Amino acid sequence: MFSKNEAKQLRQDFWIAFGKSYPRKWILYNTKIKDFSFKFYFDTTKAMVSLDIECKDLEKRIDLWEKITALKTVLIENFLAKAQFEEYVFLENETEISRVYVQLNNVSIHNKNTWQETMVFLNKNMIQFEAFFRDFEDVFKD
Repeated sequence: MFSKNEAKQLRQDFWIAFGKSYPRKWILYNTKIKDFSFKFYFDTTKAMVSLDIECKDLEKRIDLWEKITALKTVLIENFLAKAQFEEYVFLENETEISRVYVQLNNVSIHNKNTWQETMVFLNKNMIQFEAFFRDFEDVFKD
């Protein structure tokens, strides 16, 4: 096991290495749509690229969720074949969100032997998510 400081250092080392390996300006929170953002995630069991809808306004969240599910077939067939759709996800802080994501299992931020595979996964899938978003951005902004 790692101490808190060692684990923190490994996380920092991974994200610094990822940024150096794939220097790019990602959209992430800059979608121009409040509470609609792309996220990278990597822990001790999995890596994930997600589109999170975190609206406190339930009607707005439902509206955005309906728009994304209407495009589900397009997203899966043309961008992310393994995309998963979860209308109700509870975060650690008990906030309820809706999420579309792709996940890579059996990797660990504590195991440097899985870092390269994870970096490739994160880069490839975020590029696809962003391409999808750019193609349908106007749908979500209406």
